[in-house]
Formats: sequence, C-alpha cells, structure tokens
Amino acid sequence: MVTITESAAAKIKDLMEKEGQQGAALRLYVAGGGCSGLNYGMAFEEEVDPEDHVFEQNGVKILIDSYSYPYVKGSEIDYIDGLFGSGFTINNPNAVSTCACGHSFDTGSNAATARSCR
Repeated sequence: MVTITESAAAKIKDLMEKEGQQGAALRLYVAGGGCSGLNYGMAFEEEVDPEDHVFEQNGVKILIDSYSYPYVKGSEIDYIDGLFGSGFTINNPNAVSTCACGHSFDTGSNAATARSCR
C-alpha cells in the first residue's frame, strides 16, 4: 500500500482543479535514471490499467503500475511547504539511499544505473 498525507492530498486536489483534472487519479511511477539509479514521477491520469495497484486515501485515488509498485510499496506521499522550498516528497522505506534532489533513489538492486548529480 502507498499512503498520502492530508497536506499532499490537499495540494493534489488544488492542482487538479487548477489544471481541469477533477476526477483524475494521481499516477505514481518509477523510471530508471537520475543520480541514484531510479526517479520518482507523478502525473494525472484518467485511465486505469487492469494491472495497476489502486489506492484511495484522503479523497485522492493513486495508481501505480506493476513495475513501479515493488519499489514504492509502503511509501508515503507528503507535501512540504517551508522556508527552504515547497514540494512533494516520497518517504520510501525501500530506498537505501537518496540524492539531495529528493527525486532520485536507490533500492540496492539498481545501483549500477546511477549517474552523478548535475
């Protein structure tokens, strides 16, 4: 399961409204690359694939494809608004290391694909 905090859900709903995406779901996915080997991605999507893992929490539906799910299982999506910046963060118990950018991570099984930060 993947959870979403109330602050992240509120921000997602706000973005959906601003972008005319009411009724869409949030797709969380993982792609190869980045300074630690894997990158997080998020997008609004209306289509649900039959193989998607689907969760709903705090009024937001979350879709995760079957490739990405093992990498993010047990994660929490949060939204931080602070003096040093604002943005979404993924608190991932599967990550053995992350990059300072906060969007790239390594689970130990993908370290060979890591690149330097630039």
